[in-house]
Amino acid sequence: MHRYQQCRLCPRACGADRAAGQIGVCGESAACRIASASAHFGEEPCFTGTHGSGTLFFSGCSSQCFFCQNHQISLGHHGRVVDAGQLHALARQLIQSGVHNLNFVTPDHFWPHIEELCRRLRAEGETLPFLFNSSGYQAPDMVELYAGWMDIFMPDFKFADPDLALACMRDRRYPEITLAAVRKMVAAKGFLEPWDPDSGALARRGVLVRHLVLPGYVENSLAVLRQLRAEFGPLLPLSVMSQYRPVELCFERQQIDRAVTAVEYERVCNLIAELGFRNVYLQPHFGDADFLPDFTRDDPFTGNRKRQR
Repeated sequence: MHRYQQCRLCPRACGADRAAGQIGVCGESAACRIASASAHFGEEPCFTGTHGSGTLFFSGCSSQCFFCQNHQISLGHHGRVVDAGQLHALARQLIQSGVHNLNFVTPDHFWPHIEELCRRLRAEGETLPFLFNSSGYQAPDMVELYAGWMDIFMPDFKFADPDLALACMRDRRYPEITLAAVRKMVAAKGFLEPWDPDSGALARRGVLVRHLVLPGYVENSLAVLRQLRAEFGPLLPLSVMSQYRPVELCFERQQIDRAVTAVEYERVCNLIAELGFRNVYLQPHFGDADFLPDFTRDDPFTGNRKRQR
């Protein structure tokens, strides 16, 4: 837990003494805050399977993107504080419900708690995969620590355009930092395996990179794809999403305040084919409104309740 002192857990390296109650750039102290713990069916099929992905959504975020669909927790810090014992109990409940993995969503700023939880669960004999579900904006020198416990990495790659990164999350270094972090994730775990979406095979290990297409910024998406192709080749597993929906802050700022169009998404899909990517999840129907979250509810996703019936 000493890592909460003069905090350097994320690329902001803000130096806040979160252990003493100071608030970091992530918006959180060292008091671990959980917004939701549930079997989630809104992830890619290789993670949700038939019983769901055991998601633990952590409050706060080092990225602070103003358009985040999880803004209630990333920017609004909705959630409840849990101690190590309560966090372990939540994870145990998810495991006992039959989920296919433990999915730590936005975990980097609470890594000391998560590392201790993983150590305890492995000591108890748990073998299900642990999944690091993140913005991609990770301190590269932390990835080796994550890889000691995580089986699967699912980072975003949001921005290839430094100016867009600066406008959205106030750090133009996002592209270089994220690329360095993903390199280390791939070096540690390889590409996601097994990759067999047609059979419903569940992922056990490796890296899948997500990218959300932003309306009005297709060139950014095309640059992301070209960068990933040049760095990792055509076999890198991708999930390229069209589900963007503007939140209140988008309208207030009059920025990125509409949905993606079919023409915009088609341009992105055309480049995926042109670059020869072979292992790709696409989202041609622009997402499912039942998986837009409301973190004021015990289960934020209406779609989860429908799948569990």
